[in-house]
Amino acid sequence: MVHVVPHLRPGGLQTMVLELARHGAASERHLVVSLEGEGAAAVAAWPRLQTHVARLRFLAKPAGWTPTLIPRLARLLRAEGAVAVHTHHIGPLVYAGLAARLAGVRHLVHTEHDTWHLQGVRRRWLHWSTLALTRPRLVADAEHVAARIRARLPGWRPRLILKGVDTDHFVPGDRTLAREQLDLPREARLIGCAARLHPLKGQQLLIEALLGLDANTHLALAGSGPEEGALRRLVARLGLSQRVHFMGRVDAMPTFYQALDLCCWPALAEGLALAPLEAQACGIPVVVAATGAAVETACPATARVVPPGDVAVLSTALAVQLAGIARALPSDPRPYVLVRAELRAMAAAYAALRQPAAS
Repeated sequence: MVHVVPHLRPGGLQTMVLELARHGAASERHLVVSLEGEGAAAVAAWPRLQTHVARLRFLAKPAGWTPTLIPRLARLLRAEGAVAVHTHHIGPLVYAGLAARLAGVRHLVHTEHDTWHLQGVRRRWLHWSTLALTRPRLVADAEHVAARIRARLPGWRPRLILKGVDTDHFVPGDRTLAREQLDLPREARLIGCAARLHPLKGQQLLIEALLGLDANTHLALAGSGPEEGALRRLVARLGLSQRVHFMGRVDAMPTFYQALDLCCWPALAEGLALAPLEAQACGIPVVVAATGAAVETACPATARVVPPGDVAVLSTALAVQLAGIARALPSDPRPYVLVRAELRAMAAAYAALRQPAAS
């Protein structure tokens, strides 16, 4: 089984693929092929890859259209004895989808994780044409994505398989111990956000929303990225330096979620993010912005959903959630994840697509 991704930098898509490879059937051998990048640099930037090194392949694709990559991929698939290929996003579909058909690979699955590329006519034509040529079993990882595909790619109705998280890994834990391990304030009410520090992830809004909350409410930001300098300057300008904690890359993500009272996902643009599901699997309620498929991650009984980009509404929602938590409300969101977004159920659904009887 060969999974093909655009790159292996930290992200929800990449995490999903690594988990699919790790939880494959004992009778299957899983490889992950990254079109871009080089192995040593990728592992240095994302140490999690170290445990997967034996199953990783990097093609160091240069920028731009690279047609020679198609026969190169076909040779790799033959050499590895591939019987199934699973592509993610339009780039891998074009290169590896065509290569899989050239190599005579019987089973081809393609998952769409977002639909931003379907806004332009040329990209829609490219996507539709490649699907028509390669005829994969098409999957959307959220209903929001499936609806956009149905609307913009005539004749294609994808199956829906929601992303799942490892609920044996993301579990409730001891909040005090987690805060000690991460050097976070023990007595504060703590809101957390786990995402790349990028303008579209909305951390600026979350920092501004913190101004409307009492002084004992702190914010922990897990992640790094190009916006870090601007966010640090904003925190200093607003006088919040003692209340905002920049964590950088956090490898022990269950510990991070276990340290929180509340998790927030304020993104301005997103597909279906794993972070809200991971937090809820740890028993932490969430506030999410209603962008992309984020609503599909929110437990209806415990989460609050807010319009994206509205600082005042976000601040109020955070305050209401924290007040409820202080009264032992809302209830535990973990059962929602167990039923709706469990990793093993996702893996089983994808495995079923590779069976001869699937259609």
